Amino acid sequence: MLAGLVSHPWAYPALEAAHIVGIALLFGGLLVFELRALGLARELPAPLLARLTLRPALLGFGLCALTGLTMFASQPGELLNNTAFRVKLLLILLAGLNAAWFHLRGDIGGQSGFARFQCLLSLGFWLAVIICGRWIAYV
Repeated sequence: MLAGLVSHPWAYPALEAAHIVGIALLFGGLLVFELRALGLARELPAPLLARLTLRPALLGFGLCALTGLTMFASQPGELLNNTAFRVKLLLILLAGLNAAWFHLRGDIGGQSGFARFQCLLSLGFWLAVIICGRWIAYV
């Protein structure tokens, strides 16, 4: 599979396009939910909105993980030496830990100040992941 990824001129760009679709699903779902938790559209029930947005976000994360690991496998040495890539991995870990903590706390409605802080933190982590992902090509 990796030989085909390298030898076909459209394979890697197609993989990158799928990665971007994953980012859109992940970040789009998170953005909608976290804006609700931060106080916008309070008339929408948070548990229902969470159920609606969590599936696309998880699907997007899975697509990003699959495509990201495939892209990584095509040039692991180069990527491991790339500072932006290493920072991106750290930010993904931090975003995941933050999400796990948020869900374990059970404040889906974002009623507490700490829950709102975690939502802002999540948005910041994922924006930084996206920025680092773009910087990989230039560092």
